[in-house]
Amino acid sequence: MDNPAGRAILRLMKTDTDIAIVGGGLNGPTLALALAQIGLRVTVIDTLPAPTRSLSDFDGRSYALALASMRLFKNIGIWGDVADHAQPMLEIKVTDGRAGEGPAPWMLHFDHAEIEEGPMGYMCEDRFLRQTLLAGMDANDKITQLSGETVVAQSAGSVTLASGKTLTAQLVIGADGRASGTAERAGIKRTGWGYGQTAIVCALDHEKPHGGIAHQFFMPSGPLAILPLPGNRCSIVWSETDARAAEIMDMNDADFLDALRPAFGDFLGDISLTGKRFSYRLNLTLANRFIADRIALIGDAAHGVHPIAGQGLNAGLRDVAALVDVLSDAKQRGEDIGGAAVLARYEQWRRFDTTTLAAATDTFNRLFSNDNPLLRAVRDVGMGVINAAPNLRRKFIREAAGLTGDLPNLMKR
Repeated sequence: MDNPAGRAILRLMKTDTDIAIVGGGLNGPTLALALAQIGLRVTVIDTLPAPTRSLSDFDGRSYALALASMRLFKNIGIWGDVADHAQPMLEIKVTDGRAGEGPAPWMLHFDHAEIEEGPMGYMCEDRFLRQTLLAGMDANDKITQLSGETVVAQSAGSVTLASGKTLTAQLVIGADGRASGTAERAGIKRTGWGYGQTAIVCALDHEKPHGGIAHQFFMPSGPLAILPLPGNRCSIVWSETDARAAEIMDMNDADFLDALRPAFGDFLGDISLTGKRFSYRLNLTLANRFIADRIALIGDAAHGVHPIAGQGLNAGLRDVAALVDVLSDAKQRGEDIGGAAVLARYEQWRRFDTTTLAAATDTFNRLFSNDNPLLRAVRDVGMGVINAAPNLRRKFIREAAGLTGDLPNLMKR
């Protein structure tokens, strides 16, 4: 398994950094910290300036982290600073119906008590997770952060910045989102389509405790996810048609809440808006390849899916953990970590899983985001059947927790 030729190549390569990561969202910094743990020098290039937000600046943005993703953050040393601000998701309830009419009698109910590992996942606010990642990078002498820099050109093993600087690396990672410039410059084409839906994201204060229960209410125009945050607060992801979402976003806060209440219901008592409202056009976009010459894609740069199952960020974090496994093994064997054979192992590992996820979320959205009476009957009966079968229900719970499939080492414990 040793590779003398690869070691010879590495001796000849005088690079500014081992890994250059384009993108400073969540996946990029997570990957940087994980790669630094295995002794690699990493440079993170972020188009945004260094953040100035404080931890007191609540804006409503939050993430649903599967249990496997929490393990990743724990294993790179940042979960301890996030855990006190995270809300465990103890149950998930999935229902179908129309706004103002209440849910259909059939439902899915997932309870974390049915698995041994603990909560299925955690809700975490952006302000705590992002700041902890940035602090971790600041404290790590193997990581260099270039904020307010834009990549304008790239070739195999190098990127040119708008400032005129050229940075050489053994491997360039594209973590720059669905409109990835890294992928485009590498000639990687994409497959995908829009859904005619927009997700409205915000946070609410509510009168009654949520009990750590996440709700997914499927309506003809799109799903409404109600996700528990610490205290009597929740995050919502409300998918509507593009036209209706535009109308809703133009409303003042009082009218917005009036529009939401028929779908939200009164099970949490009185509700009020806290923080800002955000909206995102929903689409499916898959990179036709995850790798090119000394380039690899992770996260939304490789695969952007519908948020219907809350798995977008979790899929990106699994990319991170898988790529670290592949590069760590290659480094130990003396291989060229940016070589084609090494990158092919990463693509083989992740491409099938992410394509399957994309197909599943696309199918679920098409199945549930309609008012066809026959399809409504089929999906309601289907939910009832799954809910009545303990082994099948447990399988879905483990899937939601990110515990199925070929888990990378950073997500195993």
